[in-house]
Parts: sequence; structure tokens; C-alpha cells
Amino acid sequence: MKRAEHVLEHLDRPLPTADLAASLADIERLNERFGGHWLTVRAVAEAAARLPRERRLVVLDVGGGRGDLALHLVRWARATGRAIRVLVVDRDAATATLARRHCASAPEITVVQGDATALPVREGGVDVAVSVLTLHHLEHDAAAAMLGELRAAAREALIVNDLIRSRSAWLLVRLATWLFARHPVSRHDGPLSVRRAYSVDELGVLAGRARITRFTIARYPWLARLLLVAA
Repeated sequence: MKRAEHVLEHLDRPLPTADLAASLADIERLNERFGGHWLTVRAVAEAAARLPRERRLVVLDVGGGRGDLALHLVRWARATGRAIRVLVVDRDAATATLARRHCASAPEITVVQGDATALPVREGGVDVAVSVLTLHHLEHDAAAAMLGELRAAAREALIVNDLIRSRSAWLLVRLATWLFARHPVSRHDGPLSVRRAYSVDELGVLAGRARITRFTIARYPWLARLLLVAA
């Protein structure tokens, strides 16, 4: 399947707040039902295991939407008795506002508006940098720039969780969004996101451009996901 280049999803454009909130809620519903967050939390936990337990873990979540992954990370940290701070960065002001409201009950989370290709984080400023379902929204140059920013920010590990581009993944996501998504934006954007996703080989090329030299990419076809981890 050829990548759909230079095609915008509805979430790439300004949306009325109600539509934006409903679509982000759909994304969380699908992540909860199909285990998308589990992949990322497990990878963060593996990276955290290499660090002293008495030290607070600092995680950067780039393109963090309304902060659902951040909340999952906080629940994991509380359950395991680990201090954590999660910095959620999203370029969209309306999304950042929703995230601040959604995460208000978790003082461990800070939400900042910022660009994935020019992160408001100093070099080596976090332990782990993650990005979930964000890379496919960016074209090649911007995607490589984002990976480079994640690499520079993270002391311990970089984790990218995104979609697999394949016909089977497209069918799976199309079915899932029609069955479980409640908003037309989600039903439109879900299958298109698969068509915009990068293949394993393409992701490897982007990682090389970002000067990430040691990494693994695992495929999870039943989840329509791939996971890049650089440590």
C-alpha cells in the first residue's frame, strides 16, 4: 500500500471544541479496548527498570492529545510505588486546553503547547521520550526532525508507537472505528491514518536521518501497530 502523502486528517485542521473532544475520546476508547496504551506503558516500564527506583522518572509525551497516555503512566507509577512526572506536549492550543482539564486530577502531569519538531525541552532533559499515533501526521522531513528532537531530549529511551501501513491494518482499523468510534471525524481519520503511516523500512530510514543508530522496531499486526524503541 502506497503511503498517502500530503493528505490532511480532520484532526490536522482546526475543529470545533465539541468535535475535537469527541474524536479524542474515541481514540482513547480504541486504545483502551485494543491495548494500544499497554504497548507504550510496558516499554516505559522496561526503560524505568534500568533507573534507580528512588529517583523520579521524567517522561515526555509528544503529541499527547488530551493526556490519556499520561494518565495511564501515572496510574502505573502509583501502582508500582514510583515517583513520576509526565510532560505532555501538543502543538494545538485547543487540544492542550482539553488536556489540562482532563488531567487536572493528576498533579504529576504538566501540559505544554509546543511543536514536535522544536520541543520546549533541553537536551537530555527527560528520562524517556514517547510519541503515540503522532508520527504518521508528519511528512518525511518533519517526521525525521521530530525523531531527532525525541532522541536529543531523552537520556534513557525513545519510544514511538504508531500504526502499521498495510491492507490488513486498514481493514482492521476501518472495522474498529465503525464499530466502536462514535464520531464521524474518527471514522474518517482512522483508516486514513493507516494510509499515512510509515512502513518498518521507512521508519528505519527516518531513524537514520535523526541519527538514531541503535533501535528495534517490533510489529504487532493484530493491533495494527509498530513500536520503535531506542535505548
